Amino acid sequence: MTGSQNFWNIEVWSFVVVLAVLFGSLMLANALRRQIGFLRKSLIPSSVLAGFIVLFVDWIYKAIVGQSMFNLLTLEALTYHGLGLGVVAMSLRSTEKLAGKKGDVLNTGLTTVTSYMVQAIVGIIISLALFYAIGSFAAAGILLPMGFGQGPGQAYNWGHIYETYTQYPAFENGTSFGLSVAALGFIAASAGGVLHLNRMRKQGKIDPSIINADEMEDLSAESITEKGEIPLSESLDKLTAQFGLIFIAYGLAFAAMWYMTKGFDALGGFFENTVKPLIWGFNFLFGLLGAMLVKVVLKALKKSGVAKRQYTNNFLLNRISGLMFDIMVVASIAAIDLSAFKHTEFIVPLLLICGTGAVATYFYIRFVCKKLFKDYENEEFLAMYGMLTGTASTGLILLREIDPLYETPAASNLIYQNLWAIVFGFPILLLMGFVARSLTWTWLTLVILIVLMAILTVVLFRSYIFRKKDRK
Repeated sequence: MTGSQNFWNIEVWSFVVVLAVLFGSLMLANALRRQIGFLRKSLIPSSVLAGFIVLFVDWIYKAIVGQSMFNLLTLEALTYHGLGLGVVAMSLRSTEKLAGKKGDVLNTGLTTVTSYMVQAIVGIIISLALFYAIGSFAAAGILLPMGFGQGPGQAYNWGHIYETYTQYPAFENGTSFGLSVAALGFIAASAGGVLHLNRMRKQGKIDPSIINADEMEDLSAESITEKGEIPLSESLDKLTAQFGLIFIAYGLAFAAMWYMTKGFDALGGFFENTVKPLIWGFNFLFGLLGAMLVKVVLKALKKSGVAKRQYTNNFLLNRISGLMFDIMVVASIAAIDLSAFKHTEFIVPLLLICGTGAVATYFYIRFVCKKLFKDYENEEFLAMYGMLTGTASTGLILLREIDPLYETPAASNLIYQNLWAIVFGFPILLLMGFVARSLTWTWLTLVILIVLMAILTVVLFRSYIFRKKDRK
């Protein structure tokens, strides 16, 4: 038959083999974590450990065979869709019991944007200093918030744009530099997150029952299913229903992104190279909007009497989001590319920009969480730090180590803050198109970022500042 292929062809099995390796590494990492004392006490998440196991094995394989075990596009696709589907699963949950204080979501969004600005300011200052010292690319530091805060997609996109600049000396090998920043961000997220978890453990701030899952999981029927929900198994399995709702919401997200970008394709130029990748990079945000629409429809159907039962189940949705985030984290670490280190002129800039950026991000978020999220400051910190150096999934994986059932508002804050982050963060996107056009623009961008940072800091600490003034 024309177009058919044999089932023994590698193309039929390649995706399954990749999943087998990733899931196998997760099982191995979990076994090592349970059996080896220092790994268990280190509180390193199993998915993070699994990612580095795969990365190490692939490094050996590449040294022997000359090529990677994986198709990089497959790992990137798993990372991309794992984040999107995991966010959709979390967004479909009933969140009435998970709401935080009024303003917490807004404050989380402002923290995200101001953290981007901290990273951008630190990065530009260092890259400008290196430009005058050794002649490196003056605007290279602006890639720090793209690689750390936005992830590999935006780091690749902007690194490539700067690499192809014609009106100003191009950033030679800028694409490789951007990807290496994102890779070092994942390492910073893992190292900083585990460091903080161990500090909490030594200070006695982690419930011992969380470390021992056997003691924690005393599940009752009420924690698994609620009254009025569909049965666990009938003609349509309850788990199938959850996946159905998730993929319907994600399909709606795809449709929205597809039709939005049609207009930017027509505009071309700046919009096609910047706004279009940004839209597709925020697949998880559109997934969130799709999930909200599905929830509205389900609520309307139930209110009208068309639907007699509740179709979503928090327990299963939590498990599905956990699955997606686990596979996303192990795939993202396995896909780490440090190719920029092959260019010796990049070693010093990368280490200085990323090292200083990670430290600045750590202490800035720590300060904000102590001031504004006092009821759950450690949970909020782990979620925010993981997201702002890796991805949202990295933040949720770190959060799960001390809040395994996502009972604090930290997880919901992380998901719903994106709308605010886009509103307040849009000026950074505009500046990305100008910062590398000339040395003057690089300096001007630094000044504008400092001014914006000062304004948004006042907005972020508005209640804290004005309360202090009122007391006087």
